[in-house]
Amino acid sequence: MSTRHFLSLMDCSPDELAGLITRAIELKALRRDGVPHDSLRNRVLGMIFEKASTRTRLSFEAGMIQLGGQAIFLSPRDTQLGRGEPVGDSAIVISRMLDAVMIRTFAHSMIEEFAANSQVPVINGLSDDLHPCQLLADMQTFTEHRGPIRGKTVAWIGDGNNMCNSYLLASVQFDFQLNIACPEGYEPQARFLAQAGDRVKLFRDPREAVKGAHLVSTDVWTSMGQEEETARRLKLFQPYQVNQALLDMAAEDVIFLHCLPAHRGEEISLDLLEDPRSKAWDQAENRLHAQKALLEFLIPSARAS
Repeated sequence: MSTRHFLSLMDCSPDELAGLITRAIELKALRRDGVPHDSLRNRVLGMIFEKASTRTRLSFEAGMIQLGGQAIFLSPRDTQLGRGEPVGDSAIVISRMLDAVMIRTFAHSMIEEFAANSQVPVINGLSDDLHPCQLLADMQTFTEHRGPIRGKTVAWIGDGNNMCNSYLLASVQFDFQLNIACPEGYEPQARFLAQAGDRVKLFRDPREAVKGAHLVSTDVWTSMGQEEETARRLKLFQPYQVNQALLDMAAEDVIFLHCLPAHRGEEISLDLLEDPRSKAWDQAENRLHAQKALLEFLIPSARAS
């Protein structure tokens, strides 16, 4: 059987993704009820980080421990990856010693090259193109609070970054309408727009984008690696701040999500995370449960019978 990777939401079928959400909710209940579950006993996850992280590292490392396995943190500063060893060579060696590898990096091509040379599952923990693990947590959060997202309307406000690209793919896999409001020149990648087809609409005015939206989401205006653009982006994106007044224009039962960390006073108003419509704290916790479900799914014979 060929090795399954999770580099994009498109690496799973819609039914498989729905199953992951269902399993994540089950695993969350098991943890809440204090029921031990060691489906990954004696399994080891390698975590390669070229980008800094809080939620990604905590959720994968804690998730492996909670499922009876272990996780090893690998920094390019401490491995031959940071000394010029070809990615493919590193993948061959690393994958012979581990049961799965999670990579958080800049260039998406690095993850693709690693996966092409790995004999164990490779998970995209974030790249400049996509953040599929975050979308699993987002979809779990919406499902918990509002039920299935199929047929609903989602509004993405702000930069057309890796999160926006991932929402485009999610609109295909979970079958919802996506409204994107962003400044001209900051649209998501054309190839992802093309994949979403008629499920997506582009707006310049965020007030138009949120009309009827059941979910509103945003992200920081300046992502890692774009720090030199901060001053220009802060000025350009000011009209795209998500605040209570903007949420008031959405559907009555709207929820707000933010993948965090948030820059209060920039992409969101100072008190938006405390608004009862915000489910960002549940969303952050759900990274743990969604990724546990993903690890069970990808690692062969891991699930306890």
